[in-house]
Amino acid sequence: MSKADVSPLQAHAATPAELRERIEAERAGTPFLVLRDGDGSQRVHALEPQLRRVAIGRSAGNDIALVWDTEVSRLHVELERLGDEWTAADDGLSRNGSFVNGQRISGRHRLRDGDVLRVGRTPIAYRVPEASETNPTAAAGSRAELPSLSPTQRSVLVALCRPYKDTELATPATNQQIADELFLSVDAVKAHLRTLFGFFGLEHLPQNQKRSYLAMRALQDGAVSRRDL
Repeated sequence: MSKADVSPLQAHAATPAELRERIEAERAGTPFLVLRDGDGSQRVHALEPQLRRVAIGRSAGNDIALVWDTEVSRLHVELERLGDEWTAADDGLSRNGSFVNGQRISGRHRLRDGDVLRVGRTPIAYRVPEASETNPTAAAGSRAELPSLSPTQRSVLVALCRPYKDTELATPATNQQIADELFLSVDAVKAHLRTLFGFFGLEHLPQNQKRSYLAMRALQDGAVSRRDL
């Protein structure tokens, strides 16, 4: 897989604001796309339920206009909703082709959670919150099962989230701040955080994203409540 096919969810160091934007998109529960524009800024496009087709190309008239990418055709690829699924179709629209996870597609290609669609030099990540193929159906009124944490692990998680007590526009507590609050060594804090990253399935994220994402996931999923802070 070339660098151009690397997911924009991982290829760049996301800012706290960008992570919040992704998490808000996940909370909405509808599929969405994530890409970076010509200036490297993150763009999130929700695939709202009323949408049936999304045109992607260099022309400003497209639903998603990649005007900065000279390798993108004026109308490059179309996304189409079929039932609850989204598909990508090139059908000869583009000069340089369209690729999913590094493989050139022809005709219609079903998109799956985490796929990277590349048009020109622009990779576009496709996300499906709580993808039905990878998560069991929950009973009505239930919520995602939370990991079983030891008292120390939970204390570390609460301390990490402490700066979010009064605002979501915060950054997680540092290892030193957590260590000082809990009378632990910094190395012990790091070890507990590594375990927590694993519990919440965040090992794949770049190192400089894991802490913010862990804090926001903990608050979002209810592992830490505002009262705890």
